[in-house]
Amino acid sequence: MKFSELNLDESVLQALDAMNFKECTPVQEHTIPVILEGRDLIGVAQTGTGKTAAYLLPVLNQLNKGTYPSEAINCIIMSPTRELAQQIDQQMEGFSYFMPASSVAVYGGNDGVRFEQEKRGLTLGADVVIATPGRLISHLSLGYVDLSKVSFFILDEADRMLDMGFYDDIMQIVKFLPKERQTIMFSATMPAKIQQLANTILNNPVEVKLAVSKPADKIIQTAYICYENQKLGIIQSLFEDQTPERVIVFASSKLKVKEVTKAFKRMNLNVGEMHSDLEQSQRDQIMHEFKNGRINILVATDIVSRGIDIDDIRLVINYDVPHDCEDYVHRIGRTARANNDGCAITFVSEKEQTHFKTIEDFLEKDIYKIPVPEELGETPEYAPKTASTFKEKRKSYGRYGKGKKTPNRSYQRKPKKE
Repeated sequence: MKFSELNLDESVLQALDAMNFKECTPVQEHTIPVILEGRDLIGVAQTGTGKTAAYLLPVLNQLNKGTYPSEAINCIIMSPTRELAQQIDQQMEGFSYFMPASSVAVYGGNDGVRFEQEKRGLTLGADVVIATPGRLISHLSLGYVDLSKVSFFILDEADRMLDMGFYDDIMQIVKFLPKERQTIMFSATMPAKIQQLANTILNNPVEVKLAVSKPADKIIQTAYICYENQKLGIIQSLFEDQTPERVIVFASSKLKVKEVTKAFKRMNLNVGEMHSDLEQSQRDQIMHEFKNGRINILVATDIVSRGIDIDDIRLVINYDVPHDCEDYVHRIGRTARANNDGCAITFVSEKEQTHFKTIEDFLEKDIYKIPVPEELGETPEYAPKTASTFKEKRKSYGRYGKGKKTPNRSYQRKPKKE
């Protein structure tokens, strides 16, 4: 469907035309008409499906009608991270180019000048406020922010906000909002806690659910089956003959990111790290250096896997296997964007084989396993355990193991203390 077929104002269509947006994505096609009707909505769609435009366009369309107060905050958009808030703000700037809507992005950092800029935007009544929960609460607690006229309350990546512990913050912000409002929630997944939140703050919502899409076909997916202590050796062999360019390496935790970054620096690799322990100014600087090619490798937690637009990533390496399929899709989706080709490599240790097999089952394909360089020694066999594997093993070994009268070590229980 084309955007011109939707009931959007001429100024919105003009902005879309200037940005060369012609065709709706499925999530936009299904959600924009619902939002234009004024209904509450919960959209289940992953990053990269065009959901930012799916809520910004209809909200801007309504604000452009001129029936909302001109010196009040009319829309609040909640974002789990500063990076996503910045990206939403950039899209807001493009979509609102031909209309008088104003916006302010409100996110953490220790810059006093920035805090004052945010305060000014909030007190003057920016039409749209894009905020991380903690930072908005900081402003609310000082008593100068009036949310009583808000007509649109939007939660982007709601599941991630709850994973990051923002449930209480969201509920605290909701207390400042009028009961008569339109609430829109987007989430990549729909666990029970998201359903509970939806039941609490949404009113008879329409649910639009899009299946998790598979990674783009043009991403070449491969894996190394290895021991944990072989992973750095594989990195060294990958980059010893050529300088890496535009590589993101995902690790499972902040601590792991720091350890891997130090190890890469000992290899004289041009590397930066990205995680939530860094100040906002540091994160902005590292991302700027990476985008401009002054840093070749970015080692990061999943903070970078969602909502960051860098179009020419050549290679994504999963140093650790993601815990679920959606995280895998998000991570490797950083490459092969904007008609570019890309590669994704996953390091799979013994403990990670079951997680990786789950990902292969979801993708409905066996990912090609690259042989580990011989000089790194023997490697484990790829034999992931599944639920059926455990059942069969228990069945064939009996209660205490094959032909043994005493319990097998792996099933043995410690004697109770007297």
